[in-house]
Amino acid sequence: MEFIEPYRLTVLVLGLSGALFWLQLAIVDIVGIRAKHTPGFGIEQDHNQLLFRANRALANSNESIGILLLFVLFAILSNANPNWLNDSALAYFIGRALHMLCYYLNIKVLRSIAFGVSFSALLAMFIVGLLAWIQ
Repeated sequence: MEFIEPYRLTVLVLGLSGALFWLQLAIVDIVGIRAKHTPGFGIEQDHNQLLFRANRALANSNESIGILLLFVLFAILSNANPNWLNDSALAYFIGRALHMLCYYLNIKVLRSIAFGVSFSALLAMFIVGLLAWIQ
């Protein structure tokens, strides 16, 4: 699969993102168990509660993963500039990891900045893929 070689960092980011989201799921489960939360019942919507913040961090990651996969596939199959795609994918991952940590620690402004980084990185992946079609 030589065509994927220039995008190795992007592929690594896909795997690392999966590991990060798995970790988020494990943390939600552990925090829920420690809080004696009954599975299947709603979580109190309170930013002062770690269980709520951990659940929202995972939910937010789940909301963006489909977009990540579609944009990565689009860019790779369009033979997009690998440097730009790899850099955008790495920025996405760093943004998601920081968003998760800031959500857990309830650092609101930095959490919003980290979200903006990952959100912008997704848009950059789409633009990189689109540029391959018009150049």
